[in-house]
Amino acid sequence: MKKELHPLVQLARQAVETYVRTGKVIRPAELTPEMKKRAGVFVTLKKHGQLRGCIGTFEPMEANIAEEIVRNGISSAVADPRFPPVQPSELDELEYSVDVLTPPEPVADKSQLDPKKYGLIVKSGFRRGLLLPDLEGVDDVETQIDICRQKAGIMRSEPIEMFRFQVKRYK
Repeated sequence: MKKELHPLVQLARQAVETYVRTGKVIRPAELTPEMKKRAGVFVTLKKHGQLRGCIGTFEPMEANIAEEIVRNGISSAVADPRFPPVQPSELDELEYSVDVLTPPEPVADKSQLDPKKYGLIVKSGFRRGLLLPDLEGVDDVETQIDICRQKAGIMRSEPIEMFRFQVKRYK
């Protein structure tokens, strides 16, 4: 028996399945109070426990969380440069999670970080790298910072600004 999905996860699934099958972008109809807020959102797709797509925004780009989920869900399925676009034959194998982010706050030093509790954004000039919290294999602050630097193309010798955020994760 499949467990009941949270409304945010149901919306992500509906957006991805509709787009992959028909090329159409859904318009969220009935919004829960949570969907009406504005926040950065990441949508993660996994297939057989392996990452299949993950795209998001760390600051809101759309009018509300619902529209953010639709946009980022579709992008995760068809525009993540690490993977080929999701095919209709894969849709039944996908697992979805939606992370709603708190606004990023500046961090003075590494002592204010915790990779299980906080996501991290590192910034140097116009380059930014982001890593969500509580990811498998990311158990210490140094690993978290290194991955963010790699994502942004920031060398270890370059100074960085750091920002932390928390997420509410829905599966």
